[in-house]
Amino acid sequence: MRTFDGLPDFPYTLEAQDGKARAGLIETPRGVVRTPCFMPVGTKGTVKAMTPDRLKAVGAQIILANTYHLALRPGSDTVRRLGGLHAFMQWDGPILTDSGGYQVFSLRDTAKMDDDGVAFRSIYDGSKHVFTPERSMEEQRALGADFIMCFDQCPPGSATEAEVADAVRRTSVWAERCKRAHQENEGLGTDGPQMLLGIMQGGVLPHLRKTSAEQLQEIGFPGYAIGGLTVGEDRNAMLEATSLACSLLPKDRLRYFMGIGDPEGLIEVIGRGIDMFDCVLPTRTARMGTAFTSSGRLNIRNAEHAYSTEPLDPACPCPACTGFSRGAIRHFFMQKEILAIILLTEHNLTFLTRLVQQAREAIVEGRFAAFRSGCNAAFLVR
Repeated sequence: MRTFDGLPDFPYTLEAQDGKARAGLIETPRGVVRTPCFMPVGTKGTVKAMTPDRLKAVGAQIILANTYHLALRPGSDTVRRLGGLHAFMQWDGPILTDSGGYQVFSLRDTAKMDDDGVAFRSIYDGSKHVFTPERSMEEQRALGADFIMCFDQCPPGSATEAEVADAVRRTSVWAERCKRAHQENEGLGTDGPQMLLGIMQGGVLPHLRKTSAEQLQEIGFPGYAIGGLTVGEDRNAMLEATSLACSLLPKDRLRYFMGIGDPEGLIEVIGRGIDMFDCVLPTRTARMGTAFTSSGRLNIRNAEHAYSTEPLDPACPCPACTGFSRGAIRHFFMQKEILAIILLTEHNLTFLTRLVQQAREAIVEGRFAAFRSGCNAAFLVR
């Protein structure tokens, strides 16, 4: 572990680059992470329908937890008393916690926000709370994750230019306060060093993305996240903003795209220079009966699968594909059997993890463009 301007820094090494796509290594106290890397989301301290050993089996390297939800239930101090987030989740690899900033976005119609922070009512019991940058840092410190995030304001895709500009300004103000609070605790959480990432905002407006990147780098962070995308904006505009954001960030620093998890999107943001990404999509769509496959998305509820002896995807090595037919999984799902959700969830996570691993191999071998075209032909264009 190195330090960056007084903050813990888990070194990022760029191993290979093919076009803008990057393959790298992140050295953390809990192991080396190979990028590109998809991170499954465990919002309330568990990845739904997955045990820690099954997450290891699918190839997960980092998992996420949600600061907002855990701060309210069971409470960050409770997690600390129970041994910290790693013991709580029974995960010995790296963990990343978000800051609660996305809940600013999702609660914007009822929350009250100013430069001090955000006042809101708990979705659980209606109790009043105020999240400030300092509280976000303290909650994440108590949880004890390895990667933690600055508190930010995420405007919706429909926001006006003036609203996005104000979010950029406030995010930078909060980022400076987050860094100061983190430094006061010497960058340490209750379970070891914590690497703090700054979050870039700016929507799809190039001049505001540039302003945000400049302000964050002036404050200085050991890694940077791209926020404020996949929140309702046009897909092509999102990809253009991603390309621009990557061009504005340091080449020797980690780049994290917050909130993308569809196969199409992963390939596209990898091709633009992203190292890490997360999303609830693979687990959420599994609970809705949807499986990612090499020939597109498959809705297991469709009657055409009732008598099918085929696996979800013949190329997939997960338990669902090697042990069960589509017909059997459909029956389990239609009868609301828990096994269906377990099988579909592990399948989707296996599919995405393998896809990202294959992208990494293609980058290292200098054939990412061909790999990307093959993915487009197989399942991205339908």
